[in-house]
This record gives sequence, C-alpha cells and structure tokens, in this order.
Amino acid sequence: MWSSAEDRRVEPGPEVNQRGGGSRRGLDSGKLTTAAGAVIRVRPSPDDSGRSSVALAPGSPSEVTGRLRTTTRASMERWRDRLALVTGASGGIGAAVARALVQQGLKVVGCARTVGNIEELAAECKSAGYPGTLIPYRCDLSNEEDILSMFSAVRSQHGGVDICINNAGLARPDTLLSGSTSGWKDMFNVNVLALSICTREAYQSMKERNVDDGHIININSMCGHRVPFQSEIHFYCATKYAVTALTEGLRQELLEAQSHIRATCISPGLVETQFAFKLHDKDPEKAAATYECIKCLRPEDVADAVIYVLSSPPHVQIGDIQMRPTEQVT
Repeated sequence: MWSSAEDRRVEPGPEVNQRGGGSRRGLDSGKLTTAAGAVIRVRPSPDDSGRSSVALAPGSPSEVTGRLRTTTRASMERWRDRLALVTGASGGIGAAVARALVQQGLKVVGCARTVGNIEELAAECKSAGYPGTLIPYRCDLSNEEDILSMFSAVRSQHGGVDICINNAGLARPDTLLSGSTSGWKDMFNVNVLALSICTREAYQSMKERNVDDGHIININSMCGHRVPFQSEIHFYCATKYAVTALTEGLRQELLEAQSHIRATCISPGLVETQFAFKLHDKDPEKAAATYECIKCLRPEDVADAVIYVLSSPPHVQIGDIQMRPTEQVT
C-alpha cells in the first residue's frame, strides 16, 4: 500500500476524522502562558506564621512565564548528558520529541527505518547550538534482531539507555470484517511487540547499570481509551488499548521489583502529522479534510507533554496524560 517500508511508518498519536463542535541524577517549551496577576501558592516560611500562603505574581504574563520556564529547565537539569532513545524519530511527534530533548541537553538516539530526515534534524540541532546531540540510527522495529542490535550498539558506544520513548507506530486501513491478516500483523508487530521489546531492553539496560531513576514513556493515542465509529481504524484501536494495558502492567512490575524507574503513557487525540495521509494514501482529499475540520494538536504539543513528564520530581509518577484539541468531540 505504501511506496516503501519507511512510508508505512506513521505517528501513533492521532486518530482520523474527529469532528469538533469545537542511581538518581540531577526545552524550553516556549509555550507556557499565564494570565497577568496570576495567583501562585507558596509554602510560608517559619517567619511568616499567620500570613497568607497566597502571593500575587508580579506584573506581566512574560515574567510569570519566564519563571515557569526556569523551573522546567532546573527540573530537567538532572537529565543533561544522559541518553534517551526515541523510536519513529524521522518525522511528526518523534522528530519533535527528539528536538525537544536535544534542546534540554540530552544525548538522543533517534531511530527509524530510514534516517535521512533524522540526519537533517541532527544537523539543524547542531547548527542551532543546542546543548544536546542527536544520533541517527537505522532500525526496522518490525524486526527483533534489528532492535536487539540497536540496543547492543547503544550499550557499547554510549553506555546504555536512561529514557526510552516508544513513539513509533503503524496504522493500516484494515477493518475487522474484511481486513488483511498481513495488515493486522504489521500493526501488532510495531505497535505492541516492538514497543514491548524496546521496553524490556531499556529496562535491562538501566538495571545492569544500577540506574534507578530512568523513565519509559509510551506515546499512545486517545484510540487507546475509546473506539471511534470508524471501521478502518478498529484494529489500530485494539493495538492502542494494548499499549494502555502494557503501560499500567509495566508500572506494577516496576513497583514489584522495587524499582524507581517510572512508566508513563501519553495519549494525544488528533495531531497534525502525516498520519491521515498514510492511512488514506489513496484518498488525499479525505486525508487533508481530517486536519481541516478543527484546529489540531501539533507535534510540539506532545513534545511539551514529554518534557513535563520528565521534569516532574522523581517521587511523582504520571501514569497517563490524555490530551486532545479543544474542539475535538471525543
């Protein structure tokens, strides 16, 4: 259906045709905004007994925004120079996440079936003077040997993985009543098995180096929480429901292992990427209409969510973020 193997790679977050009525170590998202005169709750000092714990933030929204950005940078400092693996980094959400992490000073291994776009992004990041580094790596996630080889290379060349962001996903317009078995297998292999293999190998990488504060983030979809009335994505939804269950199961197993490695699921709704054009590759007008009906999320919005999750304190576990355009109905 797709012209090449790489063309079949799609971003896992969005879904189509949603009509709207509307060892602990210590990106600037640029999108945080706060109204002027915002109220910030602060812990009173011992000398302030009897005083209110509510203080007015001085003046302008830019001052408040600047403080929030500074807080995010400080929270992300513990990740500086550590290694994050981002799958499906050749475009869309994966590319936005890779860029955001490089901006925060991380070493990022970005993988995909073809790495031309990742190489271009790496050059852009370097030219922009970002403190981190983006390392392109070719990996066919439908092939377990490719995945194991990638983790082996990361281990030998860079030590190991501290953050694993399972972003790569695949959708095929194969319905439950008439879909092809090969299409179902393709989706299951990438969306479920590859994610699980990467998760297992990332955990083993952390465990063997006594990394107890790592993070595994699964870029899921709102399709992993409800089933839209769109027959061509019903099997895709099933794979995303699996991601929801796998993330919670992972959290429980990490707790059972007395590990402080955290597991998070980020579930976006309609994100303007190439998702619809690859799903409806024979009907570009239908694909374009998907993104014209409402103001969609952008890949950078999902990247901001990743930074938010990673910047949370080590004692805070964010299990799931569900995010969708304001105008998206379901």
